Amino acid sequence: MIAKFKMETNYNKNSFFSNLFNQKFIYATIALSVFIALFAICCLHAFNPLPALLLFPLAPIILLCFIQKQKIVQLRLVSLGFSIVIFIWSLLTYIFFDGWAVGFQFPVEINWFSTFNISFNYGVDGVSLFFIILTTFLIPVCILSSWESIQKSLKEFFIMLFLIEFFLIQVFSVLDLVLFYIFFEAILIPMFIMIGVWGSRSRKIHAAYQFFLYTFFGSVLMLLGIFFIYNSTGTTDYVVLLRTEFMPTVQLFLWLAFFISFMIKIPLIPLHIWLPEAHVEAPTAGSVLLAGILLKLGTYGLLRFSIPLFPFASQFFTPLIFTISIMGIVYTSCTTIRQIDLKKIIAYSSVAHMSLVTVGLFSNSIVGVEGALALMLSHGLVSSGLFLCVGVLYDRYKTRLIRYYGGLVAMMPNFAVVFMIFSLANMGLPLTSAFVGEFAILLGAFNANTLVAVGASLGVIFSAAYSTWLYNRVMFGPVNENYINYHADLNRREIFFMGLLVILVIYFGLFPNAIFSKLHFSVTNIHASTLNWPIYQF
Repeated sequence: MIAKFKMETNYNKNSFFSNLFNQKFIYATIALSVFIALFAICCLHAFNPLPALLLFPLAPIILLCFIQKQKIVQLRLVSLGFSIVIFIWSLLTYIFFDGWAVGFQFPVEINWFSTFNISFNYGVDGVSLFFIILTTFLIPVCILSSWESIQKSLKEFFIMLFLIEFFLIQVFSVLDLVLFYIFFEAILIPMFIMIGVWGSRSRKIHAAYQFFLYTFFGSVLMLLGIFFIYNSTGTTDYVVLLRTEFMPTVQLFLWLAFFISFMIKIPLIPLHIWLPEAHVEAPTAGSVLLAGILLKLGTYGLLRFSIPLFPFASQFFTPLIFTISIMGIVYTSCTTIRQIDLKKIIAYSSVAHMSLVTVGLFSNSIVGVEGALALMLSHGLVSSGLFLCVGVLYDRYKTRLIRYYGGLVAMMPNFAVVFMIFSLANMGLPLTSAFVGEFAILLGAFNANTLVAVGASLGVIFSAAYSTWLYNRVMFGPVNENYINYHADLNRREIFFMGLLVILVIYFGLFPNAIFSKLHFSVTNIHASTLNWPIYQF
């Protein structure tokens, strides 16, 4: 039986790359990429990559509908090929983005409801730039991670992935409150289907409904706030609203309406209950998207809307944010150490890290906000890598309970190295991407409130504790031979997509200016609306 498994493993190692060459996939991708590059160079002075990027994810959805379900190889190669091309195209936004330009770049405006003064307004600044690129990067990673593990309804699975990508790109670039809300909530539908259909355990339906109901009903208050804004100003154009001042009492109401919606998405305690359950039941690709991108929607919304549109209310509720965030850091960190499921450990760790992000966002300092953005991007890479590691173990041993693991370092040395790098990054080790964000957040927190900074520092200490404990329990100790009776290290496909994440985690740790140079001016503009905030000191 073991010999048969090894033969199947060797076949799987070679089948991925052999299929690529047999289908001439690499050559087609290179040719298309060269075409995109030449087109961009020819249009250097008037090139706008955003319109095509907004619609690009719909192309594979349409094409997949015409491919028969039985043609598994074609479904995989078409999905992977389009996802790579979309990612390459999104890099053009980084290349042509001017980090010192004022306002939003790559503008797109299409009249929709002229009677109600609602238009498809799009634009990109330093805040949204990296979230768009992170989205397009994680989609091919999700496809590669699901190459062998997803067998049921494969075509529909890839369609759900591209729908999520389409809605996410819209959310991060749209500049109209009504359209933001529509796309903000539309993401729930394909994610709900992904958890409910391709979940790994019997409670997947319950987890899918819990995820949908928590996040949907929490956003109803934001919709009421948007209606109030439109009734008061006659517009939902974000750029126009930036120049609009609301009365302090009105700001308090609107800020709470938006905050509760974003609080559930982040999530902050006590509205975090849906996240661990959703992670445990979701497939690996679903967990990667959930932790890597969807959790960032809440903090992105706070920085994009709550802080610049309602500066007085943001200043008024800053002590509340600090209190909830520090409680979340301490509580979820302690809860993480008590978990027995590998996915729940990473899920609660994500809540702790996102609570630290909110401390940076409300630190009333440019360095704190930049650190929060850097940590969000780092968490998108690191948490995705950790969930991919758990997916690798589950694909081989069909369990995520930590008590069944141990001693894998000698049996899976390549996996041990990758898992170690992600674990070190999760605890904020210097020269990794997480260290840059955490260090900047703590600097900003000390400027805002010494006690808050001390509480936030506890999160760094706790993350080192549970990350070390997790790695030690899985990699070292005696091997449970009743469950771990064979070894199967990372194959070439897994080394490829996990290696990309490792490279980025280390690269952004060594060269953080690749991030800060693009977002600094945008953060400065947002911070300009909060210059009248008081500095809280004890």
